[in-house]
Amino acid sequence: MRYRRFGKTNLNQSVFSLGTMRYLDSEETACQTVQQAVSLGINHLETASGYGCSEEYLGAALSAGFFVDRSRLYVTTKIAPTPDADAMERSIDQSLKRLNLDYIDCLAIHGLNTWEQLGMIQAETGCMKSVQKAVADRRIRHVGFSTHGPLELILAAINTDLFEFVNLHYYYFFQRNAPAIELASQKDLGVFIISPADKGGQLYKPPETLKQLCLPFSPLELNYRFLLSDTRITTLSVGAANPMELEEPLRYCDRDFPLTPDEIAAFDRIESGMTSRLETDKCSQCYACLPCPENINIPEILRLRNLAVGCDMTDFGKYRYAMFENAGHWFPGTKGNRCTDCGECLPRCPEQLDIPTLLKDTHQRLGGKSGRRLWD
Repeated sequence: MRYRRFGKTNLNQSVFSLGTMRYLDSEETACQTVQQAVSLGINHLETASGYGCSEEYLGAALSAGFFVDRSRLYVTTKIAPTPDADAMERSIDQSLKRLNLDYIDCLAIHGLNTWEQLGMIQAETGCMKSVQKAVADRRIRHVGFSTHGPLELILAAINTDLFEFVNLHYYYFFQRNAPAIELASQKDLGVFIISPADKGGQLYKPPETLKQLCLPFSPLELNYRFLLSDTRITTLSVGAANPMELEEPLRYCDRDFPLTPDEIAAFDRIESGMTSRLETDKCSQCYACLPCPENINIPEILRLRNLAVGCDMTDFGKYRYAMFENAGHWFPGTKGNRCTDCGECLPRCPEQLDIPTLLKDTHQRLGGKSGRRLWD
């Protein structure tokens, strides 16, 4: 296992962290998974007050007696923003109780996804008043935020200088947040990557086309290498639901060196293959098409189409497309069939894509049953 400094927190964290969102069924399995993760060198455990029984299960694991030195084990929990300072105070104490801890190493404001929420944390009488009190009395050691929000909001949140770390989405197949990675590095924030195997493309079950493009590497391996080779990134989440699911990701826990020529060539093949299959319909993800009067998240829909057509990642596309209109601010925007052919996006597109046609095509390819967040 390799370890990296988590920005200005100065915590020396393992490059893989155990995320516990999937601990929804069994305390016994949760304890076994935590024990196995720690034995393999993971020293950062991440949960949230909204993840069902996850805090209680992690608390049970932390109380099981197999940890030698608590000071070398780092625990992060996440609590949603609120305009009510007293509510945040209660939430912090409840999380401490569920986790069976005297202090929490890192508290993340959970799901800082909207400008309204950013206003909440900047208000002098809001939730940050209680967070800062908890930092002063050492119940909380470090404060950051997690986000599924737009790039502009993430940059604004980092620029508040209220935070020491950020949890965000950034993968080989989603590089929109690259400027946030760079700004976080400039401001010495720790960077935690959310769900690189799953949200990064369901890369644990890749389609044959993608597997062929990545040879001699696996798609999962290449995505991990893309992230681990970036020294601005501290740690990657592994959402193992049982001890066995730690085995594949941790095969790469010591592979934090620069990308090799063979790996770079594999990434070039992926890009060439996608361009060849998409031809003139490839969206470059410039976001110039927004805003849409129907609140359609055009770039994200066309990104999913890029992956479905270019790499046969149709199952992943269906999985993510189903979240539109069903996950609130966690995955905002309406589906492609809401397009009214108003044409406002057309003159903005530098590639002159027929966006209304592509939106409808994507809906036909990927539309299906509605999705939901795992912990709902």
